[in-house]
Amino acid sequence: MTMARPCLKVNTSYPGSDIAGGTAAALAAGAIAFKAKGDNGYSNTLLTAAESLYSFAKTYRGLFTGSHGFYDSDDDRDELCEASIWLYRATQNGQYLEDAKTFVDLTLAWDLSWLSKKPSCQLYLFEETQSNQYKTAIQNYFNSWLPGGTVTYTPCGLAWRSKWGSNREAANTAFLALAAAESGIFPDRLRKWAVEQINFILGDNNHDGGCFSYQIGYGTKYPTHPHHRGASCPNRPAPCGFENLHATTPSPQVLVGAIVGGPEADDTYADNREDYVLNEVALDYNAGFQGALAGIVHLQAKNILPATNNKCPCTN
Repeated sequence: MTMARPCLKVNTSYPGSDIAGGTAAALAAGAIAFKAKGDNGYSNTLLTAAESLYSFAKTYRGLFTGSHGFYDSDDDRDELCEASIWLYRATQNGQYLEDAKTFVDLTLAWDLSWLSKKPSCQLYLFEETQSNQYKTAIQNYFNSWLPGGTVTYTPCGLAWRSKWGSNREAANTAFLALAAAESGIFPDRLRKWAVEQINFILGDNNHDGGCFSYQIGYGTKYPTHPHHRGASCPNRPAPCGFENLHATTPSPQVLVGAIVGGPEADDTYADNREDYVLNEVALDYNAGFQGALAGIVHLQAKNILPATNNKCPCTN
C-alpha cells in the first residue's frame, strides 16, 4: 500500500474521549482476564493504563475527528460507560459504577456495533445493579429485534437490520442475546433466537442451493471473492493492484474464518469482490460472531443448547 498512511493520535488539545474510553474498557477487561489466569503483573500493567486513559477521557471530552469521514463516532458516552463498568469490575471502586450510571443512555438502541455500544451498557448496568430501569431498557432492545418487533427478517430468517453488514448486525445482537440470557433476560427465547441467527450465517439458508456458509472456509460452499485486499493478492513477489480487485477468479488467498457482509433483505447474495456492501470483511463483522460461537459452545458444555427451527435448514 503505497499511499500516505499517517499515524494519528489524541492528546489534551486534540481530544478523542471515544477512542480513549473504548481502549480503557478493553484494557480493564484484559486486566480481569489476565488476573484470572494468574498473571498479576501484566494484569496490573493493563489496569494502570486503563485507569490513566479513562481519567484522560473524562477530563478531555471530545470526539475524534481525524478519520476524514470513515468510522466517525457520534457520541462518547457509550465508550465511557463501558470503560467505567469494566474498571468497576476490575477494581470494585464504587465511583466507577456511579460514573457508568451517568453515561448510560436508556433510550432504545438501533443496534450493537462499532458505532454504538449503548445496549451493552444497559445490560452491564442491569447485571451490576439488578435495577428495573436497566432491565427494561435491554428488554426493549431485544423486543425490537425478536420476531414481531421492528427489525425486518429475510425469508430464511436472518434478522436484517441493514443492507451494509447484515450478517454483522445479526451476529452482534446474537452475542448480546446469549450474554443477556445468562443474566436471566428472556433466557429461552434469546438462546433459541441467537443460535438460529448463527445457524443461518453458517448454512441454514437457501443461497446456492442451500447450506451456504457466509464464513469463509466453513463447509463446502462459502464466498470465494471477498472484498479484501490481502486475500485478493497473489503470492509475493507478484505485484498486486486494482486489476486484482476486478479479477473474476477466486481470491488467491483463502481468508479462513472471515464473515462477509451478507445477503439482501430477500436473501439474495452475489459473491462479487467489487460489491463491497455485501462482500466486505472487517474486524467488527467477526467480533460478535466469534463471541456468539463461544456462547453456543458454553450452552453445549452445559447441555442446554436449545432446539432450533430454522426456516431453511441445511440437510447435508
